[in-house]
Amino acid sequence: MSTTASPGPGPTAAVPSSATRRAGWDWWFRPVPLARVAVFRTIAHLFVPVDVFLTTAWVRAHADVPTEWYAPLTIGRLLPLPTPTPAVVVVVQWALVLAALAAATGRAPRLLGTAVFLLYFEWMVIAMSYGKVDHDRIAYLVALAVLPTIGGVRWRDKRSSEAAGWAMAAVFVTVMLTYFLAAWAKMRFGGWDWATGSTLARAIVRRGTVLSDWLLETPGLLVGAQWAMLALELAAPLMLLVWSARARVALVVFLLGFHLAVYASVAIIFLPHCVAILSILPWERLPEVTRRLRFPTGGGRPAEVSPARAAPPG
Repeated sequence: MSTTASPGPGPTAAVPSSATRRAGWDWWFRPVPLARVAVFRTIAHLFVPVDVFLTTAWVRAHADVPTEWYAPLTIGRLLPLPTPTPAVVVVVQWALVLAALAAATGRAPRLLGTAVFLLYFEWMVIAMSYGKVDHDRIAYLVALAVLPTIGGVRWRDKRSSEAAGWAMAAVFVTVMLTYFLAAWAKMRFGGWDWATGSTLARAIVRRGTVLSDWLLETPGLLVGAQWAMLALELAAPLMLLVWSARARVALVVFLLGFHLAVYASVAIIFLPHCVAILSILPWERLPEVTRRLRFPTGGGRPAEVSPARAAPPG
């Protein structure tokens, strides 16, 4: 992820090196404002205690489960991870929360960020090694893995870097793959019956709400929704064509709206995945938007985001 700088005094622009361009990897290393990484990193780390104590509070109960029931995932068998005894679960839980809160301050981003990723990785192994494996964690886990690769950055950092571009691209691609592979899994295990059968009807019978129960009287609409969902998931790679700030905002609104609709219908929400989706937003514009809200009549002139500049070390 090398960069070439323009000559002359002052800040220099970071552009893909000739080797990178020849290799055709420009998309992966397209410079991204460091402010975007700074804001998203804070959001990602602050979500950890929410996930530990609310979203996956049930993981703590594995401390009271006999260790004989522990059937580690493949990665848990390959790595020398400890068996989740009561002491291990409690230590991992509190070490993860404290590390995440410390990392949210922006200090020691590499050390604390790496600690958060490793501890959350272990927390997920503990969570998913008892017969239940969720698919809404991979993009968030990738986000925690790549964020430590970026050095110290601030919310108002106007520089851009290829390293930040690679990190955000990795999360973006994983978000996309989550949808695309979900469609592949539907076809692999359910075949076309997933789209033509009573998939959503069964889900509403089991977990329906007052907003979705009426759909049971219109089975044709449910089948149409199943086809639409499958088509949208198969078309997920088109997300990678979205680059402009407005298009990114529209994409995030659409994706979050989809998940809110699912929650309103069957009370299922993929919060970690929704947090990963937030990485798509142009957070570098947050100071400008905040300033406009504070000075709606033009009393304060918002500072413009400067062109891409050289990234900090690392």
